[in-house]
Amino acid sequence: MKKAVCLLSGGLDSATCLALARREGYACYALSFDYGQRHNIELNAAARVAVALGAARHLVAKIGLDAFGGSALTGDIAVPKARTAAEMSHGIPVTYVPARNTIFLSFALAWAEVLESSHIFIGVNALDYSGYPDCRPEYIEAYERMANLATKAAVEGRTRLQIHTPLLRLSKAGIVKLGHELCLPFSLTFSCYDPDPAGRPCGQCDACLLRSKGFQEAGIEDR
Repeated sequence: MKKAVCLLSGGLDSATCLALARREGYACYALSFDYGQRHNIELNAAARVAVALGAARHLVAKIGLDAFGGSALTGDIAVPKARTAAEMSHGIPVTYVPARNTIFLSFALAWAEVLESSHIFIGVNALDYSGYPDCRPEYIEAYERMANLATKAAVEGRTRLQIHTPLLRLSKAGIVKLGHELCLPFSLTFSCYDPDPAGRPCGQCDACLLRSKGFQEAGIEDR
């Protein structure tokens, strides 16, 4: 089986991406991050998903982006609540974590080279993506070009890294439908930026609202 490093947050998108990679026959090495996020309960979801979907290994890297702050997810900034679709589609929200996907992909790139893998899967989405600049197709394309200049395996011609973004042009409803087709156990996933102390989703942050919108438009119950 071909090996692939799959970035896994524990949310709907990354879990669907992992399920798709498994269906396509990859031996998946799931990579999650404890980066000081306020919603680190998502790591419990990532562990559940990795087991349920048969990941070859699940690794959690602790990197502490809360040392820098600058985001509602890693610093003392309120998470926006009850925003409309129009508000979510305008500008870059305070839940953007500076350079997060660049850092995550760098770790994935390092692990892929050690595993002698040419494949990284990431569940970025350019439609319902809350304005994050590091979820755009031009960013992924640029990173892939850079990655193939930056590793020993690529320079020596032994491999050419490919970053797979199968959800890139899907709506959230499309992602839900794909997850349903893949028999993804949605109940294992978690998609909230600001859970309460008991770990229950707030239901009002952008992540919660986008998830709810996706399930409603797909006509599928979110269990």
